[in-house]
Amino acid sequence: MRKANTKRRSGCPLNASVEMLGDRWSLLVIRDMMLLGRRTFKEFLGSYERPATNVLADRLRRLAAYGIIRTERDPTDGRKLIYQLTPKGIDLAPVLTELVLWAGRHEKTENRALIRLMQKDKEKFLAQIRQRCEQPRK
Repeated sequence: MRKANTKRRSGCPLNASVEMLGDRWSLLVIRDMMLLGRRTFKEFLGSYERPATNVLADRLRRLAAYGIIRTERDPTDGRKLIYQLTPKGIDLAPVLTELVLWAGRHEKTENRALIRLMQKDKEKFLAQIRQRCEQPRK
């Protein structure tokens, strides 16, 4: 189900995926939410890749429009938003895991410990990601 008010170039499922997720910043935001538990704009800005504020704001809006993330007001400061993966967003965990494993096989990358953890027991790793993402923020 598509929430964003955009017309697709084609009805191809891969095209739909690329239109929603086909830029590095969207995938890195999702990565930071899944692996690092980041949920605020400021936390995303602290990413190793250092996104520009306007780019980050745009990607967060787009991910929300596509129903991949949702927002809620911070209960301690109503001016701030908390970003959370939706079930649709959590379902990307196996996809991102496979991308990490693919890059680990074919490229010189860092964080070999994460790759070994994924390789050792992928199902357990994915279950932990799902559990972490589904827990309400404290």
